[in-house]
Formats: sequence, C-alpha cells, structure tokens
Amino acid sequence: MMKILSALIAFCLAVPAFSAPLELASEVFVERVQKRADGSTATVLEAPKLVVPGDQLVFVVRYKNASAQPASKLSVTNPIPRAVAFSGTADGTEIVSVDGGKNWGTLAQLKVPKADGAFRQALPSDVTHVKWNLNQTLAAGSAGKLVFRGVVR
Repeated sequence: MMKILSALIAFCLAVPAFSAPLELASEVFVERVQKRADGSTATVLEAPKLVVPGDQLVFVVRYKNASAQPASKLSVTNPIPRAVAFSGTADGTEIVSVDGGKNWGTLAQLKVPKADGAFRQALPSDVTHVKWNLNQTLAAGSAGKLVFRGVVR
C-alpha cells in the first residue's frame, strides 16, 4: 500500500519528458463516488491519501508555452507508474509504448513478446509510457492539459 502511494507521490513530483519550451505540472487524483445527503451520488476527484488495488486514478499534466515566441512540434511523454495499469486518455490522441519508450504506436499497433517467443496483441495494462505530439503551434503563454486514467494494480 505504501509503495503504491509512494509511486503516486513520486509521479506528482516528477516532471514528464517534453520538448522545450514547455512548463509542465503533474497531478494525480483518485476518483471516488460519494453519497450525498439526498441519497444521490456524485463522482469526485480527491488527493491520493490512500489508494488500494482497483482504485480509479486520473492523471493531469498541465502544459504552458513559457517562451515569448510561438512553439511547434512539441511533445509530452509520461511514464506510467508500475503500480498502475493504463486505462486510456481523455482525447484518444496519444501514442503509447509497451517497452519502456523504445517503440511507439497506437495500442492496436503494438505487440508484446510471450514467454515462448511468440507475440500477442498489447493490452492497456502493458503500457509503460504515454506520449502526446502536440500537432499545433502553441502561442506564447498558451496553456492546456492532458489527461490519462489508470487503475491501481
């Protein structure tokens, strides 16, 4: 339990890899369902004080062009904590790696070696890194956010 929480805290403190001149900030939240006084429920995002296997996590990477000039051909790469199984992004524009960032593609394009030397189709739980290529020019001072989800293993 503490290893999982430590990994999530380390993620929040680590700055994802990026192409300069981006400023980046990372946050992670646990998605919880809370019961309201009227009996209805609401989904809320909380700081990850305690996480257990099966908890749904939301990772947010905020970016900003910190230069005085427009920037293009930018990318943001995030490792997936080992204690977390990747479960997708908010926009579906990402590419992923299942081998520590050596090879990239959509999940449907990637294969994972099996013990017998054959290959199988990669699964979301195989993802080690997620990467977004920001295919637009980002004006000076412009900002945005990237969101991906995971499940605590």
